[in-house]
Amino acid sequence: MTSSNKRLVVGRELERQVLDTAIASGEPELVAIYGRRRVGKTFLVRQHLAGDLCFELTGMFGVTLAQQLRNFSDAVGSSFGAGIRPAPPRDWIDAFAMLGAMLERLPKRKRKRVVFLDELPWLASRRSGFVSAFEHFWNSWASKRSDLMVVVCGSAASWMLENLLRARGGLHNRVTRHLRLAPFTLEETRAYLISRRVELEDHQVLELYMALGGVPHYLKEMARGESPAQCIDRLCFAKDGMLRHEFKNVYASLFDGAERHEQVVRALATRQRGLTRTELLAATKLPTGGWTSDVLEELEASGFIMRTAQFGLAKKDVVYRLSDEHSLFHLRWIERHRGRADGTWLRIRGSPAWRAWSGYSFEGICLKHIDALRWSLGIGSVQTVESTWRHDSRGDSDSGAQIDLVIDRKDGCMNLCEMKFVDERFVVDKTYAQTLIDKRTTFRRETRTKKTLFTTLLTSHGVADNKHRQAVVDASVTMDALFERRNRA
Repeated sequence: MTSSNKRLVVGRELERQVLDTAIASGEPELVAIYGRRRVGKTFLVRQHLAGDLCFELTGMFGVTLAQQLRNFSDAVGSSFGAGIRPAPPRDWIDAFAMLGAMLERLPKRKRKRVVFLDELPWLASRRSGFVSAFEHFWNSWASKRSDLMVVVCGSAASWMLENLLRARGGLHNRVTRHLRLAPFTLEETRAYLISRRVELEDHQVLELYMALGGVPHYLKEMARGESPAQCIDRLCFAKDGMLRHEFKNVYASLFDGAERHEQVVRALATRQRGLTRTELLAATKLPTGGWTSDVLEELEASGFIMRTAQFGLAKKDVVYRLSDEHSLFHLRWIERHRGRADGTWLRIRGSPAWRAWSGYSFEGICLKHIDALRWSLGIGSVQTVESTWRHDSRGDSDSGAQIDLVIDRKDGCMNLCEMKFVDERFVVDKTYAQTLIDKRTTFRRETRTKKTLFTTLLTSHGVADNKHRQAVVDASVTMDALFERRNRA
């Protein structure tokens, strides 16, 4: 692979290292890559392994088996037959036999060749026989070829987990390496935009991220010389905006019975602090049966929701929260305002509803960049456990308290973190200072912790220096911390 191809892939350092290790190993490799739609799985494989790809097949959504097999024969013709398409195989057993025969004819070489099967769940439609045929292909032939690497991709994370990584049949323990490709971090988003000659201030990158998330396919629509607000208006609110109907399309293409997944996401979008499983079932009226657990697992595996522990409570009391920025943005804004006159987002921005949404979105982004925050606080090398905390009111003398993020440290300390997103430096006034004191006092009383407690503010533009800040705030981190590299060794 040429160095120029490597430069085309922004970020994804760990993923590229895994692919490089696989291609250089002396063993046959079956690599599974999964992640939500539009996140860049296909681009990563095509660009990073460009010089090694010898065959590529992409599944088609919602077509017949005959159409999939014709697509296969087209791919064989493109890869091995100088554009001459062979007759479509009768079934997937014949298809993989044909593929093996074609690969056998290729001249020997030292470096592995790569077979790339993209959108595997679409290829493996019900009663297609694909999975059993692929099992046979791998177990009877490909697993004996140390000069071969098979890469399989899929956007339906739940299908990939069930049929490959947790397979009980012929593919049990056959996957040699797997990667979950997540949306870009803020640092990767900034680097990606720069690679496209779009240079924005960090707070503008953050504003764009709040609406689009770290999905490369969405971010590439950001035009040079355009403000994030203009881009959001054009993509999300204009009559022909590319993302006006993306919410429905994404869930429908990823999940069977997607209306149940939507129910969960819609319920979580209304509750800033998140919901426990019990609260979520009550809000959605979903049954307590096994398939509700499947829905939650599928949404989590695909990166749409996340679980956060509650400090001092059991594992079963975790809080679910909506972690996909664009889903939240769609439900809060696009559904209610799309198709209106130009400038919709510019008019909305700054309203009370906008401030509530931006605060929730900023909090979620902070929770997804915990590693970066830990390094910024100088505790990157300290073992920590992160959670949220809530104490419900017991009456007039006890108003209750909630802490956005508790970082429980092995060095005998805890950071009690509050997230605040504002357009300027955050001002701690007398009232808010007392709120912070009350939260810390209540936390110590209710948890009975003996650890040192540090009141910590995570803000977009920093905290104004005044007597109240000096009295109650022990540490302050700005949004710049979110753009730092995570996992610095």
